[in-house]
Amino acid sequence: MLTNSFSVLDQRFTKLVLGNIHLEKLWTGCRWAEGPAYFAAGRYLVWSDIPNNRMLRFDETDGSVSVFRQPSNNSNGHTVDREGRLVSCEHQSRCVTRTEHDGTRTVLADRFQSKRLNSPNDVVVKSDGSIWFSDPTYGIDSEYEGDAAPSEIGASHVYRIDPASREVTAVATDFVKPNGLAFAPDERLLYIADTGATHVPDGPHHIRRFNVAADGRRLSGGEVFAQCTVGLFDGFRLDVHGNLWSSAGDGVHCYAPDGTLLGKVLVPEVVANVCFGGPKRNRLFICGTMSLYSVYLRTQGALRPGRD
Repeated sequence: MLTNSFSVLDQRFTKLVLGNIHLEKLWTGCRWAEGPAYFAAGRYLVWSDIPNNRMLRFDETDGSVSVFRQPSNNSNGHTVDREGRLVSCEHQSRCVTRTEHDGTRTVLADRFQSKRLNSPNDVVVKSDGSIWFSDPTYGIDSEYEGDAAPSEIGASHVYRIDPASREVTAVATDFVKPNGLAFAPDERLLYIADTGATHVPDGPHHIRRFNVAADGRRLSGGEVFAQCTVGLFDGFRLDVHGNLWSSAGDGVHCYAPDGTLLGKVLVPEVVANVCFGGPKRNRLFICGTMSLYSVYLRTQGALRPGRD
């Protein structure tokens, strides 16, 4: 059933969307829009335009768009830490950085076991302050999204940065091309996309689900949670009910915690990533190929435990 901008595949989806709401195109002019991060205190969104080597800023108060940072080291995914600072994955510099409150840039990780990272792709911050990121090779595969170079590590992993020591440890090493990642609302689960189909015939195009150890340092399990039916999963976020909202080839796919595809937000461009924002966290911002979109939902983005 089609309802305005939504495709309802399971009746549970009707409780998450509003029938009279339409998808809004907020801005267009990117080559590859990615990595949205919402700053509640300023009511603005920052996202990447990777090939154009810039980050853009959408002001929710007046709808204006401006350049946030250029050059941006071909930045990709972003998130906001518990101190309200921007954490970024940079392709060209092959590192994860943090923008401090005074605007200075701190490199959090650029190597694993003395070898340069490939090209950090997406990042999330856990409530204990640890930073988890994926490191496929997309930024070093060509000159389009970074600088072409061989992989020093020789594989693509998911890593954890310790909040105290800044030690970088590999937490998932059996991926072809790990990509988007996000914790469940209670942080007992970590979801990670594998877009290995870009490099391997009939390769993975799914999201896997891991159990997070009680100490918050290790993962176990890793069963396939969902297979993408159109294109590839890339970036995604979860709502307060544990539903997963993921980018896909025809829009945003919403999955229940049991893995059922509940419905879709239909977008006329391939979607790369999403995040929740707005004063009530009920606005889903969507990075399409060339454009920034948004849609209001009947649910809210998940908050990390211990954060009001």
